[in-house]
Amino acid sequence: MSDVTTTDLYEVTMAMSYLREDMRAPATFSLFVRDLPPGRGFLVAAGLEPALDFLADYRVEQEDVEEFAAALHRPVRELEPLLGLAFQGEVRAVPEGHVVFSGEPLLEVTAPLPQAQLVETYLLNQLCHQTVVASKAARCVLAAAGRPVVDFSLRRTHGPWAGRQAARLGALVGFAGTSNVAAATALGIPASGTMAHSYIEAFAGEEEAFRAFARSHPGPVTFLVDTYETEEGVRIAARVLRDLGRGPGCAIRLDSGDLDALSRRARALLDAAGLADVRIVASGGLDEYSVARLVRTGAPIDVYAVGTRVGVAADAPYLDAAYKLVEYDGRPVMKLSSAKVTAPGRKQVHRRAGKPDVIALWREETPDAARPLLRTVMRDGHRTGPPDSWQAARDRFREDVTALPGSARRLHDPESVHPVISRALEELTANVRADIEARFRPGRLAAVSRTAATPSSALSAGPS
Repeated sequence: MSDVTTTDLYEVTMAMSYLREDMRAPATFSLFVRDLPPGRGFLVAAGLEPALDFLADYRVEQEDVEEFAAALHRPVRELEPLLGLAFQGEVRAVPEGHVVFSGEPLLEVTAPLPQAQLVETYLLNQLCHQTVVASKAARCVLAAAGRPVVDFSLRRTHGPWAGRQAARLGALVGFAGTSNVAAATALGIPASGTMAHSYIEAFAGEEEAFRAFARSHPGPVTFLVDTYETEEGVRIAARVLRDLGRGPGCAIRLDSGDLDALSRRARALLDAAGLADVRIVASGGLDEYSVARLVRTGAPIDVYAVGTRVGVAADAPYLDAAYKLVEYDGRPVMKLSSAKVTAPGRKQVHRRAGKPDVIALWREETPDAARPLLRTVMRDGHRTGPPDSWQAARDRFREDVTALPGSARRLHDPESVHPVISRALEELTANVRADIEARFRPGRLAAVSRTAATPSSALSAGPS
């Protein structure tokens, strides 16, 4: 199965119809989030880089045509108009790492209509999943208040690729490392790991396990101390570390129980053993809420390892995102469905220091002291520059999140910043709405239905 066929079937059926009707004029689709998930004051744009890789390589090959034909139960020859179709359009998008809000386009695609339609599903998949996970990870960084956070999510994510994405997204918002070896080596992210309870259980006792582990790893080590009785595990770890002359860079890990109380007792035991440089790592079902509680109470935890709840964005695992046609063949279009109205025309987002963003038409002049968020990242199906790095995205995130009001950054009951609409976009929206309502009011619709020779002629009379 290729990335080309990783799509919803209706993308194929619509593209086939467009080609049959010779509807190949440029179309602009806007990908945006309607509303932020509950408990979120902001989102972190992510997923653009793999989306651009997909678009740059997009080409319908013979095997893709055969898969489409099999799915539709139609002869292969009927799907051959798709053969050789490649993405040759333009993409304007918010670079990864930027903080974004509801209603703001994350990405806009302008390409011949069949091309722009066929890539919808994959683009939504990439940007939605990665934006929601990056946003969850960003909240963990805020909760940790400067303490290192490490990604331990691979074993619980929804597939290996999701795990690799989670590792990259954590690094993008400031995580210190990941347990995911493939992601660490491929992306240049620091690798981090300790040992499992099974390792301890395989030995006659904790001391034998710790000494054996240290023999295999001459550098700094981290001992898991809560397999049996946590305080005794800390005492044994301290004795082994002291006997071996290990201290700076080493750590113990707490993975269960009352992490606040246990970390305080562990710190006291380590300090009493002269091991003030040995750090305490906490793991075990942590997310931004539990990390924030531990930080708030002053628990002496040096590093937080987060996994399942962050890797799957457990409390807000999806985005109410859409990929909507906003212009076709130079004609602005919009949707009027109840509660799902869209704004017409290509857009730009202007970011202003200390003020709400402005969603404007893409050719509007940038207001003074504002900067446009959407950049042209692809033209004629090719990137306009080298691939962006997660390090550059991390720098953008740090700048943007620092500029957020405290009410948007807080974990409980955050207040999002709501962008405003430019006057020109308001006027265009009103004009397009008025035109649609004039042409498709009930009486007019009945007249169109009576005079239409074919369903396709009725469709061509109005906007999609």
